[in-house]
Amino acid sequence: MTSTDQLDTQQRSVATCIASACERIAPTWPLDRFIAVNPYWEWRASPAVDAAALLAALAGTSLTMPRAWFRDEWAAGRLSVAHLDEVAAELGDLALAARARAVLHDLAAHSPPARSRMALMTDLRDLGPGPRRGQSWTELVTHQISQHCAAHFDRWQASWHPQRDHDLFTGWRNQLTASHGIAWRHGASWVRAQLTRLPAEPIDAIAAMLDTLTIPEEAHDAYLTTLLLSVNGWAAWCAYGRWQARLVSEDDDGEVVALLAVRLAWEWLLYNDAAVVETSTLLDDWAHSWRDTHALAAATKDEQRVDWLLQTALERTYQDTLLGPLAQADVAPADVPAAQAVFCIDVRSEVFRRALESVTPDIHTRGFAGFFGLPIAYTPAGSALTRPQLPGLLTPSLEVRETTATEGPSIDAIAAQRSATLENRQRWRRFRSAPSSTFSFVESMGLTYGPKLLKDSLAHTHATPNWEHDGLNPGSAVGLRPRLQLIDDDPAAAAATAHNVLRGMGLTDGFAPLVLVCGHGSHTTNNPHATGLDCGACGGQTGEINARVLADVLNSSVVRAHLQAAGVTVPSTTWFVPALHNTTTDEVHLFDTELVPDAHRARVAELQRWLDAASARARAERASSLALGRIGDRPDRLERVVRERANDWSQVRPEWGLAGNAAFIVAPRSRTRHINLGGRCFLHDYDWRLDPDLSVLTLIMTAPMVVTNWINLQYNASTVDNRRYGSGNKVLHNVVGGHIGVFEGNGGDLRIGLPVQSLHDGHTLRHAPLRLSVFIEAPRHGIDTIIGEHGVVHDLVTNAWLHLLRIEPSTGTVERWTPAGWTTPTHERRNDEDPTTA
Repeated sequence: MTSTDQLDTQQRSVATCIASACERIAPTWPLDRFIAVNPYWEWRASPAVDAAALLAALAGTSLTMPRAWFRDEWAAGRLSVAHLDEVAAELGDLALAARARAVLHDLAAHSPPARSRMALMTDLRDLGPGPRRGQSWTELVTHQISQHCAAHFDRWQASWHPQRDHDLFTGWRNQLTASHGIAWRHGASWVRAQLTRLPAEPIDAIAAMLDTLTIPEEAHDAYLTTLLLSVNGWAAWCAYGRWQARLVSEDDDGEVVALLAVRLAWEWLLYNDAAVVETSTLLDDWAHSWRDTHALAAATKDEQRVDWLLQTALERTYQDTLLGPLAQADVAPADVPAAQAVFCIDVRSEVFRRALESVTPDIHTRGFAGFFGLPIAYTPAGSALTRPQLPGLLTPSLEVRETTATEGPSIDAIAAQRSATLENRQRWRRFRSAPSSTFSFVESMGLTYGPKLLKDSLAHTHATPNWEHDGLNPGSAVGLRPRLQLIDDDPAAAAATAHNVLRGMGLTDGFAPLVLVCGHGSHTTNNPHATGLDCGACGGQTGEINARVLADVLNSSVVRAHLQAAGVTVPSTTWFVPALHNTTTDEVHLFDTELVPDAHRARVAELQRWLDAASARARAERASSLALGRIGDRPDRLERVVRERANDWSQVRPEWGLAGNAAFIVAPRSRTRHINLGGRCFLHDYDWRLDPDLSVLTLIMTAPMVVTNWINLQYNASTVDNRRYGSGNKVLHNVVGGHIGVFEGNGGDLRIGLPVQSLHDGHTLRHAPLRLSVFIEAPRHGIDTIIGEHGVVHDLVTNAWLHLLRIEPSTGTVERWTPAGWTTPTHERRNDEDPTTA
């Protein structure tokens, strides 16, 4: 091989390692469309236990709770030791169960000391003097990179910005060469000379720096991955840009690679800056130690076997609570009820659906993904912003704009009014925040804000206007309606979309006189993560737009005519009513009621009474979780208090979101209607008899199942390792770049995931980190076919990122998927087991 060929091979090897490291970072979404993301998503091709061990070696993180927590779970009756033997037998290691029993018997139940993760150069330099008093090199590097990224990516918040005609790496290099605040051993001029030597392109610079560091080639992948994990928050933000590019069939790794070059450059500088003082032997030992990465991961995996046994036994104990109830299907309700209600599969909807069904047997509820199958983007009149209203896994293909009623101002007039109002507000904001006017503004105008601050600080129950109505007067807002352009442009295509939605819902005949299409959203005040409490299926927005658009489509006579030609007849006596469930207050608001035909008005009024009664029951059930149990039996008082919590800008726990989520049940409602699932289960209606080609089940397992996995593992990761995968204390949050994310305090890495207050009530955890248990009622061959044909589903199931269980339609018997095949659970839950004797 010639020297040129060897160089080309080395370059290809480095490029492959760079790509591999960048691919391991999952994206994070911005605050204005904050959705749940599984931070381990890009590790799904590896078994969960292997990924956990390697992540521990590279980043020092864990995917399971401390052992003392498992002992507490056993003491509380939530972990059955019978499952320890069961799982250990499946692993072929019965002695492992004895080790787990010893852990439970140990009153302290301490986890073993964490093994040292692989050391970076910042860790090595932290063994000596820091760059500044009271600050380590690791802290300085993270803070400096984070501040640079915040300025580089900010498009919405700061008035002054750095030069933006360079990529992230070039901009950082220019910034650091001008910095004089770091105590380099060789001086600032040496740093400038070093940075000038680097190639301009990030990939070339990475290759050159790796060559200097002398880290073995076989360890490049692990080393580069560790560097990105050390700034995981900003790496996740860069990965979001890559994700968005790929949704439109582009491939843009530029910012992730540039961030990697920046983080590696710090290592390279610290390595070279240390070379004169530290012996070359010490540096060589550090570089060569990266050969031991996989040996460290293997040793860690062996130590974690007990932890994973406890984790799996805990999850099976939870599954036990569902096996018996799921086997007993409810009596089928009347064929055609007075009303049908379609809710999102969100776990909070389970509580409300159960409450609504307890109010009257004349209403049947269904679960379906909250974007209602509409791949839409929404553009408000007079706004330049177009907002996706669908899961982050997808890209919108249909457009929704606003129209008006026949009476009142035209849509053009409303758009002009809103545009002018928003522009005036922007001018005012620019004046108020301009550096030249800051002090004079506060001196002249500051006191005028006093009454507003006082008013906002007092308890009140009036809600702030919806985002959709921003910039409009109340009269104009009432007259606006979102409309799918396709209805007017191509009604046959609109009907095809509607047909797919109805088939996915399993609602193609037996229509009730009223069909409620109920999205959901939250209402909180002074909460940067507010959209994280809205509908993840709607891209971190409320489901109002999707519900109203679907109802409009299905109420259209021209669409119904095309539907009938496709074999679905919606009776002329059926009317679709859009609504929104406020998950903070458990109120349900009906939309577009002025369009309801006279023949249905009495039914709509009755439906509203049922909804109000269900709201009271749902609030009463949730009261104790919000520390309001003392007024749980006083409905008027409770309603007022939860409204006040929603509007209280100091309230850090207005609701619990999806905390506690543990299972996803795909089955007819008759399978779960009689069960109190405690707001822990996602519920998706599905009847395999209506799905002969498996297209609906395929969609469920490749989309909603993936979304629920993302939600589940975001909550788990934020609970198990909040420092790395959560966002810390929300009281200390500072918004970065308008809506990029948050800092905890004024620096550090960009924080992703959930704040502590969304997971812990101050006394105990509100979320138990269990991997999602997916129960599907369908024939075995259908499920096996989908697992075999879809790589993502195969990875999630076979690598144990979730548990898959099957409900036999004819008997209700539950089977569990295992690598050895489908097996029937054999152990009943026993709360009184003694781990030393069982």
